[in-house]
Amino acid sequence: MAILEKTRPRVGVIGGAFDPIHFGHLTIAEAARDGFALDQVIFMPAGCPPAKSDECEAGAEERYAMAVIATAPNAHFSVARLEIDRPGPSYTIDTLKQLHQGLKDVADIFFIAGADAVLGLSDWKDAAGLAGFCEFIAATRPGFELHRLQELSSGNPALPMIHRLEIPALDISATDIRERVGRGAPIRYQLPDAVADYIHKSGLYR
Repeated sequence: MAILEKTRPRVGVIGGAFDPIHFGHLTIAEAARDGFALDQVIFMPAGCPPAKSDECEAGAEERYAMAVIATAPNAHFSVARLEIDRPGPSYTIDTLKQLHQGLKDVADIFFIAGADAVLGLSDWKDAAGLAGFCEFIAATRPGFELHRLQELSSGNPALPMIHRLEIPALDISATDIRERVGRGAPIRYQLPDAVADYIHKSGLYR
């Protein structure tokens, strides 16, 4: 994957429930930062994810705190409260509109998401409107059928430009981490030690 020609600063945005944040999220963010010459990657914990409104086990403030702890060692990472502080469901289009207001004359925005999520882009709220605010970086794993992303990006010019980013396969999921905590199984090496300490001290997922 060749780095795109860069004419001004670039900001990456990676959203999600982060319930909890783990090494999979951090690996994707760092690979996108390096592969697309991003100057900064903003982690955006969702206050109320529309697809997971009844599934988040940790509260918004707890998920925000874990994201801050996990990203602190990387000077290129930061965490925003934008979705947590905004009432109602967290839709990507609303978040990007707010970011764009402050960054449109300063930097280009790249929204980072898993390839599976990007394949469902046409079903997102105001999907066609996203093209005016960002380009997408779709993180894929080795073996993913890349032609499906190519068909999506070329088949609908109203959607944002989609760039592919292949990353190593990391078999880590937040659901599995929560279940392991619930039954007392170890979670070390799946997320930063400081986040694991926060989970245990806070009694999350038990």
